[in-house]
Amino acid sequence: MTKRTDRIIEVFKDAFDPLMQADPVAFRTKYRKMAADPHSFYRGSACLYYADVTSTGDPWVDERSGAIWIHGDLHVENFGTYLNSDGRLVFDVNDFDEAYIGHFTWDLQRFAASLALLGWQKALPEGDIRSLIARYVRAYLRQVDEYAGSDDDDDFALHLDNTGGPVQEALVNARKIRRADLLDEMTYVDAGVRMFSHDPSVRPLPKRERAKVEKAFAAYVETIPRSKRFDRELFYELRDVVGKSGFGIGSAGLPAYNFLVEGYSQALDNDVVLSMKQANVPALSRFSDSRAVDRYFEHEGHRTAVSQRALQVHTDPLLGHAELDGVGYVVAEVSPYEVDLAWENITEPDEMAAVVDLLGRATAKIHCASDEDSDQDLVDFQVEEAIVSTLQNRRRAFTDHVVDFGLSYADRVRRDHALFVEAFRSGQIGVDAT
Repeated sequence: MTKRTDRIIEVFKDAFDPLMQADPVAFRTKYRKMAADPHSFYRGSACLYYADVTSTGDPWVDERSGAIWIHGDLHVENFGTYLNSDGRLVFDVNDFDEAYIGHFTWDLQRFAASLALLGWQKALPEGDIRSLIARYVRAYLRQVDEYAGSDDDDDFALHLDNTGGPVQEALVNARKIRRADLLDEMTYVDAGVRMFSHDPSVRPLPKRERAKVEKAFAAYVETIPRSKRFDRELFYELRDVVGKSGFGIGSAGLPAYNFLVEGYSQALDNDVVLSMKQANVPALSRFSDSRAVDRYFEHEGHRTAVSQRALQVHTDPLLGHAELDGVGYVVAEVSPYEVDLAWENITEPDEMAAVVDLLGRATAKIHCASDEDSDQDLVDFQVEEAIVSTLQNRRRAFTDHVVDFGLSYADRVRRDHALFVEAFRSGQIGVDAT
């Protein structure tokens, strides 16, 4: 066994052991998905990425730019559409489960390696991959400059009117979706009452568990900022609740529940589905001095909700948090308007270039602009000014650094993926592979 295999096993054991023990079947599924290809492995191994990047120095940050809100798991598949609290369809970064305080560089480097892996899987020449990463970084820096030169942090969003190509296509597809389609997929109506359908991904709750979950739901409503709460009290009236499973690579083994609430009116087509998912410990916190940050939060659900408001403008008006049996959960709408970027149809370098321009701007947005109801004070300075200051007179060198990092770390991920697959197959890692 190589030292690197030992390191992978050690990091995964520390990050995933409790969840493995709680749901070994979910983790066998997670690991099989990660084994599919290097990028799937990368998506599921943020803990390994932070074990690596926190073990070396970072000359590109100072005291301020090294302590901002970051996404924590930025890769090419964590972008998509959502309906913001102003009722506008927006294309933006999504999935804030790993959000934390850290170096702005770590988001850019993680994305760069992801883009390099994607380019390799599409058999792009190295020169094209280098060009795409550099283009992403330059777009990011231009948007940071726009924020630094403006008094209004809420002046930029990617929407139907200012996008094109695959990004606009995702927004158009999201616009076509009806709430009724989601409800028809997840629920049924019996005698004029809508209830959750029962399929292999949900489970009915025993009476005692249901009572505890309903109590957690009532407490969750109080965590929604007053300015985002709907005036109509019946909006939050609970109609049904079920246990839920079947999340993606990053959320394997996390307990979750779905709520069905009355919604905007008594019309059945206006019912709303909410997800309450146990929030996990963010990967970065395992490799940084997180004591001061962790003291700020009641639990990981609170951290996730606060982080999302700090990173996303006009965030989900139903975003909140709850506690169940002493464990933190994050609550948000299961929105019918979420459409991910379809990378399988984006194959040519020029088409990818137009997309990464927009993704670079979207990344700058999450670093520099927050929701109007973000009342956190962990980051109490203008992030855009901190980034501009720390990179003064060395932007070209920084861009070259991110490009080189993306290529070299993608190469490491491909090697790590092969080591992981062999360790998993031979039963050395986590759960029995049989």
